[in-house]
This record gives sequence, structure tokens and C-alpha cells, in this order.
Amino acid sequence: MSDKVLSDVIKHDWRTEFKRLEGAFAPATLKAYLVDVGLFIDWCQRNDRSALPADVATVCAFLEHQAAALCPSSVRRRLYAIRKVHRLLRLPDPTHDEDITITLRRVRRLKLNRPKQAKGMTREYLERCIAAQADDPWGMRNRAMISLGYDLLTRRSELVALRTDDIELRGDGTLRAIIRRGKADPFGMGRIGFSSRRSAELVGRWLAWRGEGIEPLFCGIYQGKPINRPLGTTKVKLIIKEALAAAGLPPEDVAAFSGHSLRVGAAQDLLCAGFDTAAIMRAGGWKSVNVLGRYLEMAEHNVWA
Repeated sequence: MSDKVLSDVIKHDWRTEFKRLEGAFAPATLKAYLVDVGLFIDWCQRNDRSALPADVATVCAFLEHQAAALCPSSVRRRLYAIRKVHRLLRLPDPTHDEDITITLRRVRRLKLNRPKQAKGMTREYLERCIAAQADDPWGMRNRAMISLGYDLLTRRSELVALRTDDIELRGDGTLRAIIRRGKADPFGMGRIGFSSRRSAELVGRWLAWRGEGIEPLFCGIYQGKPINRPLGTTKVKLIIKEALAAAGLPPEDVAAFSGHSLRVGAAQDLLCAGFDTAAIMRAGGWKSVNVLGRYLEMAEHNVWA
């Protein structure tokens, strides 16, 4: 590594600059930026290239190198991180050059793979998962959480963020819920969702056992007692997979589901039930028809049947 490349990295305290973004971006986004920029700087050091600032040829070479192991969307994310660090440091930004656009198109054309999509927990799987839950506090919680997550078309982060005072029982026996912050709602404007009567009943049973004085709607259970602590997003994924296994699905089928499967499956069921795009977008809080389209691609919906 040349002295010039080393001095460039030392001169720009780029990690400190990213602290300016705290509160303006989600923690996961900031973490991804730090990882991506770190990988770019390490690659530049190994190849005796200047990273801060970088020139167009360096960025193109890095993107092509990353494309060997990553999907196109991940390569594009690396580019956004490089763009962000240059802007934070007020350095000349090389990322809008036409050669960058050409490189990204080349990466996409070389890897003609479909975006990975979690298998949807459609109504058939939902019923089996709910029926397979044990008659104990954990089963009571999981039944309510799986059913409500399906009805509200929540991401797992939205599901664990629900608070007890975010839900309200309506006169028709259903629930009205406020989903306060989601991936497409970084400023917390929130959206309104509604549940089925069954979900309202299951949530009511869970709350009657759980008791008052606990903020998260779905909390952890320790030694048979509720604790005032929300579940983690990883726990939602685990609960879904365990429910599918308990319902009798083989391991290779269970592996296709994720914490996102409730949202995917509910959207697919709404399509098959005849609801239009506007209604599905409203129910799930989508801002883009293109994003919703990816959810619906694998729906078992034959328009000729």
C-alpha cells in the first residue's frame, strides 16, 4: 500500500462523519453503510488505489469485483454507500458518471437471477400453524401473534414494535391497530390496519393471561410468566418456522419461509380473493406498485379458472 493511499484513509475520519446520520436513518441502514464503506476502503488499500476520494475507474473496478459474489441489489447498495461517504466528507462524487451506470447494467445482465422472495404463509398454512400451537402461554401468544401479523400484513419489525395501546377493540368484534413505523415509513407517520374477529379473540385471550402493566403487545415469557420486554425480530422468524414444523411440514419446505412470510401470504390471498391493487396497497402500507408486484408474482392465481 502506497503512502498516498494510507494518508488518504487517515486524513478522512469517515466513521465519525457517519455519526451525523444518527437519528436520520434507521440503525440497520447506518450499519450497512459502515460495513460497505469499510469493505470498499479495504479493497482499495489491497489494490493500491485511492478510496477517499475515489475516481470513476476505481469504483467501477470495485463494483465488478463485488459482482462475482453478490447479487445485483447488493452491488448497488455498495455503490450507495460509496456515494454517501463522499458526500459526507464533501469530496468529489464519482458515482454519477455514465461509466458507473454502464457497469451496473453489465452486472445486472451478467446475473439474470430473480430476487429471492420468502414463501407466503397463505391461508392454508396459517390455519395449520394456528391449529398446531400448544395449549400453554407460549402457544396462546404465538397463535395471537401469527394471526394478527397475517391480518395486518406486518413486517416482523412492525409486529414486535406493536404496543398494547396501539390496538383498540371495535364494536364489530374486530381490532383497529396503529402500525407506527415501518420500512417505508421512516418518519413514523404510521398506518391503520384492521383484524379479523378471530384475531381479536385470540389477542383478547392472550392479553387476559398476560395481564396489565406490560407495554409491548407481544412480550417474552420467562419461567411461565410474562416479562415487560418485546420479542426480537429473529424470534418472530423462529416462531414461524417452529409453527410450520409443528404443522407437519418437512424441513426443506420450512426453510422457504421467513419472518416476512405473513406479509407475503396475506397479500397473495387478497389478490386471489379479488381485491384490487389499491386495496392491497392500503392494507399493507405499500407505496410502490412495483414492490407489491414482486410479492404477488408467486401467488397461485389463475385468472382463467
